[in-house]
This record gives sequence, C-alpha cells and structure tokens, in this order.
Amino acid sequence: MALESKQKAEQGAPVRVPRTAVNTAERANGQAAEAKPIVISMKDVNVHYGNFHAVSGVSHDIRQNAITAFIGPSGCGKSTVLRSINRMNDLIPTARVEGRIEYHGQDVNARDVDPVEVRRRIGMVFQRPNPFPKSIYENVAWGARINGYKGDMDELVERVLTRAALWDEVKDKLKESGLSLSGGQQQRLCIARALAPNPDVILLDEPASALDPISTLKIEELLRELETEYTIIIVTHNMQQAARVSDETVFFSLNEQRQGILVEAGETNKIFTNPDDERTEAYITGRFG
Repeated sequence: MALESKQKAEQGAPVRVPRTAVNTAERANGQAAEAKPIVISMKDVNVHYGNFHAVSGVSHDIRQNAITAFIGPSGCGKSTVLRSINRMNDLIPTARVEGRIEYHGQDVNARDVDPVEVRRRIGMVFQRPNPFPKSIYENVAWGARINGYKGDMDELVERVLTRAALWDEVKDKLKESGLSLSGGQQQRLCIARALAPNPDVILLDEPASALDPISTLKIEELLRELETEYTIIIVTHNMQQAARVSDETVFFSLNEQRQGILVEAGETNKIFTNPDDERTEAYITGRFG
C-alpha cells in the first residue's frame, strides 16, 4: 500500500548568535509553529546496529513548513535518526528500527508501506555533493523519470533548478556534466534532484559542511525560500548555522551507555538563549562537545 497522499496545509551564558538569514521578528513573537500540522511523528524510536543500541527512546514531532535543526556532539545519533525517517537505514544490513515513525499519521515501517514511496515523499540530500556522472539536465530528470513523471520534462527541469537557485547559472550548459560544477553548485544540483519527484519533506545531512562560506550562505538562503513549500530537517554541527536557518532546534547527546538520546527540543531562539536543560547549555556554550 502506498503512503497516503500529501496534505499540504495553507496555512557561561548561552551563545547569542546573529541571525542574518532569518526573519527574527517572525520567530520572536512565538508564532505559530504550534499551529502547524504535524508531518513526522517519532514515538519511542530506538535504533540498533547489530548488538549496538545506537539511539534510545527518541520521541518528537516535526511540523509542516518549518525548518528543524538536529544538533549535538559527534556520535549522538543525529544522522541515524534522520536516516530512519525515510528508511535509509534499511540499506544497512545490521540496522533495526523499533518504535513508530509516522508520516501524516501512517507508520513508515509498516509491512505494507513501500520504502521507495517513502523516499519519494521524503527526499534526502547528503553531506558531500554527489551528482550523478550525467548531464546537469539528466541529474534532475532522472529522479522524476524513474518515478513515472509524464509531464513536460523541460519545464520540470527548469522549475526545480529555479527553485534550487541554480537555473540562471546553468541554463546555457544543461548538457554539460553535473560534475563540472563547483562544490556549492553541485550541492544545489543535488537539492534540485531531490525536489524533482515532488517530495513533501526534505532531509539534509550536513549539506554545507564541505562548502566554502559563500556557498554555505547560498544553501542557507535557499532553505529559507524552500520552507514555504516543504518541511525541512537539517543535521548540522554548525551551531551558528542552526541558529541562522532553523525555526526549531533539537539537541541530541549521549547517555551513560553511549546511546544517542534526545535531550531537549524547542523554538530555536529559546534553545540558544534560555535552554531548560543544563546539558543543552553546556553544549551551546562550548563547555563540552
């Protein structure tokens, strides 16, 4: 059984990090994350790799048309949780996910749910740009084609490259290899490729960690633009980036058994200026991690 149709709604002291790339007034008035529908709901999620219990008891809701940042020290399970959302961990033979991960109320791990359909609706962009050894055009068209797209492919390619803020830079060289682009352009091409199948949710695993500051800023600006149409989850080690780009921040850490746990989640401004948990404050202020 396929997933249910997407339901787009219309609708020390802690570090103070400047937010040049966000609408801080919109965040400060406590607006409306709570009013937005829940798209992803994680309920007591545990992830095992063989006998290793990597992530323990994660429960959290991801709301529509918002950017959620996962932060925390290395090895705390941020990327593992991210990959669990669209069943990428299925590709690791020893991985096992327990608990529920619901997309619009449906368990993505249910036996009658097709993982390929999950990944079509919940796209992913990885840490290092990984364009296919194909033309720029085919990098975008490929994902739509294998998902049975029957519309005007030229229009689709132009539309998603425009959404990825790349069209003006590549429109005269669509037949050239995607590998000929700069690192930042390649990552935006990978974002365009993820958009081509028309997903509902976009997962990004440290998408700017290998990029220069200018390319990083372009990616961040792009995410803020995409937020109006997509639900976005980003894993980042860069706390300044989390503060600049996200609406909500989720802090992960390790318990005494070295299992990844969710410590605290909330509106980004609060997490960075007035966290409830001392472990969050210690990480934000650089006392550990």
